[in-house]
Order: sequence, then C-alpha cells, then structure tokens
Amino acid sequence: MEQRAILPDDNARRDDRFEIAIEGRYRTGTGVPKDVRILDISESGCRFYDRFGRLEPDKEISIRIGPIGPVVATVRWCVNHVVGIEFQNRLYGAVFEHIRDTLDERNRGTTRGLHDL
Repeated sequence: MEQRAILPDDNARRDDRFEIAIEGRYRTGTGVPKDVRILDISESGCRFYDRFGRLEPDKEISIRIGPIGPVVATVRWCVNHVVGIEFQNRLYGAVFEHIRDTLDERNRGTTRGLHDL
C-alpha cells in the first residue's frame, strides 16, 4: 500500500520538537497493539517509526509513550514508515518533561536499532 504524505510546514510548527528514543505502542480502535520506536516529541505530538506502515492521515489512534498513556492522537502524515501524529490533548508540562528527561533511552545507554523492534 502506498503511503500518502501530508508533511507539516516546519515554519508553522507550534511547539519545539525534541529528538528522543522511547519504545511505544499504538492501537487503532480495539485492534492489536503494535510496537513502535518514538523518534521525537513535542507537547502537541510526536513522530515514530512504524515497521507495519499501515496508518493513513486522519486515522485516530491511541499511543503509549513508554509507560505513559494511552494518549489519543490523530495521524497527520506518513512517509516511508515514519508517522507524525497530533495529540488530541496537549501533554501536561510536567508529563512532557518527565518523558523527555527521564524516559529517553539514550540517557540510559539502552537504545536498540530500529531493526531490533
């Protein structure tokens, strides 16, 4: 299935993005959860690698960011198995800081490659 690209305009971005490496898991509706690697995050959304590559723009999902969640989000774009989503509700400041500062696997030296997922 060919993925449609609806990429955001970086100049129009509301929040700063932070590069991270966190294991996550998403599901659509009551479907089977799928493990993903979260690549960057902001208070309003994130980008992740989806080896399954079946998501399409405007699809609603729920995602766990490490142990945090589920967080309801909408797929905004998909390109080559990389997905950008917008959270339905912005992450609360303290929760966002916790994700960014303590859950990033690069800070613990346990990052695996994308092919290991």
